[in-house]
Amino acid sequence: MINTSIEINDKPSAFRYPRGTGVGSILPSINEKLEIGKSNIIQEGKKMVILNFGARLSETLKASENLKKKGVNITIVDARFAKPLDENLIWQLATTHEAIMTIEEGSIGGFGSHVVDFLTKKGLMDSSLKFRSMTLPDIFIDQDTPNNMYKFANLDAISIEEKVLDLLNSNIILQKQK
Repeated sequence: MINTSIEINDKPSAFRYPRGTGVGSILPSINEKLEIGKSNIIQEGKKMVILNFGARLSETLKASENLKKKGVNITIVDARFAKPLDENLIWQLATTHEAIMTIEEGSIGGFGSHVVDFLTKKGLMDSSLKFRSMTLPDIFIDQDTPNNMYKFANLDAISIEEKVLDLLNSNIILQKQK
């Protein structure tokens, strides 16, 4: 992302480092750059997609492993950019999945809001597509370890798994009420 930011010289750009210990990964070449506005599909599944924006990707992958044990295979996307949105990919995912969920380390009005705005303007929410957004609560969270703070904010693997199951089962509840 640092290498990519050097290419952006016609508009503001920002990125942030997550607090705490980083998740181990192979560092890219110093010359490697990301295509601006393009997301990265981490895993492909059925029915539901999670668009992860930020450092909750490892928790999303942990939740996915638990969900696989329950027979639920989800698509996971590392969104990487809030602006510009990867509209082509989001469009494709919205037309091939029953549900979309966004996860971010921001409060309401961020990445998830941009995604739902895009989906709404393009009429993709007019059918049976379900949408949820997981964000930080709009409150002050007392200082603690990052793991405890994310657990309190319901952005840990267990909370992600529960939200996925809740979303996938939401139409069953509606059908029973009719």
